[in-house]
Amino acid sequence: MRRNDAPATTWRYDANRRWVRALTRPVRLVPLSFVAAITVGTLLLLLPLSHANGEVDAMAAAFTAVSAVCVTGLATVDTATYWTPFGQVVILALIQVGGFGIMTLATLLSLLVRGRMGVSDQLVVRAESRAFETGGSVTGLIRRIAVRMFAAEAIIAVLLTLRFRSSYHDSWGEAAWHGVFHAVSAFNNAGFALYSDNLTRFVGDPFICVPICMAIIAGGIGYPVYFELVQRWRRPRQWSVHTRITVGGTVLLLTLGMLSYLIFEWTNPRTMGSLSLWEKMIAAGTASVVARTAGFNTIDYGAITGATLVITLVLMFVGGGSAGTAGGIKVTTFFLLGFLILAEARGDQDVVVGRRRIGPAAQRQAVTVALLGVGAVTAGTIAMVVITGMPLDAVTFETVSAFATVGLSTGITPRLDVPAQIVIMVLMFTGRVGTITLASALALRSRQRHYHYPQERPIVG
Repeated sequence: MRRNDAPATTWRYDANRRWVRALTRPVRLVPLSFVAAITVGTLLLLLPLSHANGEVDAMAAAFTAVSAVCVTGLATVDTATYWTPFGQVVILALIQVGGFGIMTLATLLSLLVRGRMGVSDQLVVRAESRAFETGGSVTGLIRRIAVRMFAAEAIIAVLLTLRFRSSYHDSWGEAAWHGVFHAVSAFNNAGFALYSDNLTRFVGDPFICVPICMAIIAGGIGYPVYFELVQRWRRPRQWSVHTRITVGGTVLLLTLGMLSYLIFEWTNPRTMGSLSLWEKMIAAGTASVVARTAGFNTIDYGAITGATLVITLVLMFVGGGSAGTAGGIKVTTFFLLGFLILAEARGDQDVVVGRRRIGPAAQRQAVTVALLGVGAVTAGTIAMVVITGMPLDAVTFETVSAFATVGLSTGITPRLDVPAQIVIMVLMFTGRVGTITLASALALRSRQRHYHYPQERPIVG
């Protein structure tokens, strides 16, 4: 039989094999795909049609393209006034491409990594995810991710559009554009806004802040967790360890973050001190959500107290869920380290989460990702201090925000010179692409040796 006459199932099988071969090389696939998107985005933003003043700034275009594709939100220019509507559409498209690419690649890589488990575990994973069901395959999984992603963005866009139109007197066209842009930016955890003050003018408006926060959480929780919650939200005892850690850790971090903002910013006149009780609750809740890689700001982060700054740094560094649009080292990594420390403190030989033992490979991967994240932030901070000479707290906030692809800033981003901008661009790319590449590469390279070297115990501590 000629290849053109091959049945559809054969074509689907061959396509899946090509995807598997590509995904087994994430060190090349993921970075190259993002470099290609950034290059195209930079070229489009370099067009005079993209600039409101007609001038072409190569660094502004490159920085914005990296920030948009890496769904960060840091910007050296004012998105609302510097770019024309065409340029803003380009930014929106780059955000969508970057967010969808991360969700798709991370989900496919997670399935591939899980496929390295035993046969019984593979059957459980396939039954839960339905990624390889009859008529499904990789293409079907990508289609389902796209449908759910666009559906969530559409719902949030409608809610925001109605609010912009009814309460802020925007025309229907302007309200719809603002609704779509901020919905896409929020779901993809990008943090780009079409207002010069970002979202500070909406600090006490629950009909703007709540939909934005819903979109951020939905996009940042990860598709595998979302799918499992849809199937088993009434049976939490049947949730996988990954879902338990992600959901429980997200709720815990959001709650602690909100309480921290309320406590330390309650009387700060430059942030939340002048707000009413209800507005403070909204502002604190929103700040806790956006600190976990969204980048929108309804308060001035250049005026927050020292305690709040440290808490925000921790929330940014931890980030959101795996296989989602959030950045950071991820909730699962952070809490796996916590369970590892707890087991070591108790003298337990096994790390147990929800009556499930966490294997040594997952423990080593969590430690590696976290320590390399610390190393990247440390190196970036040192480089920024040397280049800019700015205060350490502001520089550290900027580097963590860039690495964790958050997009929050104390206000120093527009004042950075070209070398400092390059450092931030490298951190954004590393934090967005490096973590997923590293985690998947470590998992796919894991192999079982049939011999062991003699054991020795060095002195620790």
